[in-house]
Amino acid sequence: MSNDGDAIEDAKAALRSRARAQRAAIPATVSGSAADLAAALFLAEVPLRPNEVVAGYWPIREELDCKPLLVKLVDSHQPVCLPVVQGPNLPLDFRLWEEGAALYPSGFGTLAPSELAPAVTPDVVVMPLLGFDSRGTRLGYGGGYYDRTLAGMKTRPRLVGYAYSAQELPAIPRAPHDLPLDAIVTERGVRRFEGAS
Repeated sequence: MSNDGDAIEDAKAALRSRARAQRAAIPATVSGSAADLAAALFLAEVPLRPNEVVAGYWPIREELDCKPLLVKLVDSHQPVCLPVVQGPNLPLDFRLWEEGAALYPSGFGTLAPSELAPAVTPDVVVMPLLGFDSRGTRLGYGGGYYDRTLAGMKTRPRLVGYAYSAQELPAIPRAPHDLPLDAIVTERGVRRFEGAS
């Protein structure tokens, strides 16, 4: 990695500490209503074609809970998948999650469909994050799972960040491999980022 790349990664590591503290400070009384508001905003303002596959995530730690969104998508017969951690330094696998199907531990405290569930390629990826900025830069956890996964896809899916509005940061440095978000959904609204795709 170049010196510039090292500097970007060092700056992002420092921002992660700040972003974790910022997210942890969000009151528990806000989280439930925020999840319902964000789900309603996503459904109202993020257009989906009937057969588009939407990748969500099973929330961990203080992430904005996207389970209300996943349930509404499944109830409306929109194909939904969840990421499966295959191992360190490997890309994620996406498995279809169908109504009533059991979920199993998939690393990092998250849940995913069984290995028998069909593998799919998502058209829209709803991404958890530690922070985001006004340019659509996403600050992840630093494991590179989404970076590796997206780099290996033949067609770039639409990337939608899913977070509390309080997770916005003034600026996040962007490395060449960092794909910007197409939109961010928070409990306060949906923001689109021009020229992200």
